[in-house]
Amino acid sequence: MTEIEQIESEIQRLDDEAFARLREWFIEYSHARWDAQITADSADGKLDFLAEEALAEHRAGKTKPL
Repeated sequence: MTEIEQIESEIQRLDDEAFARLREWFIEYSHARWDAQITADSADGKLDFLAEEALAEHRAGKTKPL
């Protein structure tokens, strides 16, 4: 049995309350990992192209004032 299969088996044994707590923890953990990845990518310049695209569209007159 793989590690993932063991985890799945344990999750299936949880009662409703424990499963709900696990689900909430997992959602928060997933969001924290996503935030950390975005922060790292931004610091590494991996998202700079998005700002450049937005600025190019603005310079080309393709944006509207808010």
